[in-house]
Amino acid sequence: MGLFSLFTQEYAIDLGTANTIIIHNDKVVVDEPSIVAIEQSTGKLVAIGEKARQMHGKTHMNIKTVRPLKDGVIADFNAAEQMIRGMIKMVNRRTQFFAPTLRMVVCIPSGSTEVEIRAVRDSSEHAGGRDVYLIYEPMAAAIGMGIDVEEPSGSMVVDIGGGTTEVAVIALGGIVCNKSIRIAGDSFTADIQSYMRHQHNIKIGERTAEEIKIHVGSALTDLENPPEDYVVRGPNLMTAMPVEIPISYQEIAHCLDKSINKVETAVLSVLEQTPPELYGDIVNEGIFLTGGGALMRGLDKRLTDKIGIKFHVADDPLHAVARGTGIALKNVENFSFLMR
Repeated sequence: MGLFSLFTQEYAIDLGTANTIIIHNDKVVVDEPSIVAIEQSTGKLVAIGEKARQMHGKTHMNIKTVRPLKDGVIADFNAAEQMIRGMIKMVNRRTQFFAPTLRMVVCIPSGSTEVEIRAVRDSSEHAGGRDVYLIYEPMAAAIGMGIDVEEPSGSMVVDIGGGTTEVAVIALGGIVCNKSIRIAGDSFTADIQSYMRHQHNIKIGERTAEEIKIHVGSALTDLENPPEDYVVRGPNLMTAMPVEIPISYQEIAHCLDKSINKVETAVLSVLEQTPPELYGDIVNEGIFLTGGGALMRGLDKRLTDKIGIKFHVADDPLHAVARGTGIALKNVENFSFLMR
């Protein structure tokens, strides 16, 4: 194994719209925002991950920041390839005489088309992957939460990521029924931007909206331990004068209501398609909530009240998919549901 590991390196990659996580030797070695900064004139990579995120919305003519993934799928092929390559370089900082063979398992949304799947595979191969396996995100999330996906009992996973919300029922190592909607973390951020513009006449950027979502984001207007108001600073749209506005979690709950309704509808539509035997298992086991969106205050309670089945939030919702991908990487030979 020693010689094999010298020539082959294995990576599990959760290629997300908002964050990319890489697991190597069972450890999270990279957890960075999925964003790159590129020099316009030469097309050269300037920064990647957190450094590029700090530049986002603050660049001049010659530098542009690109988020290579949109709605869970690759929107900019070159940027995606540069990002994967750059993030793998973060792991391998030391220079080697020969490039090792890379074996990768990469996650894809369950609603991906053939073309979108091909784009992920091609990007990974261009970035140096020799053996590239693909796994559907809900499957990876279920494995990462410790569910035995090959059992003949049904489990339901709701994965609210940055670009997509995946709802899937899993049994016998396969996805029985699923729905992938493009309402997720990014939509919540856009809702907050639009709300601030219309309601308070204040213009805010994507990063500020993200901060609001983290500090006072809520799915319910009545929380047991509410967060303190978050003060937003920005220009007034009419006068361009600076204004400060405290934002409460009730306002955010109100402005995210429509988007969360769409998530509820998606869950109900998958439950409608679920075979009755598996439906019984799901009612007993509850529904598992994962992804960055699962951190939204009161979301599990709101969904439990609306749907009537208990929702459980994963222990570490941000890393569940990546952990599951890491387990799949170690069981490449045994897991028949991995795609070549």
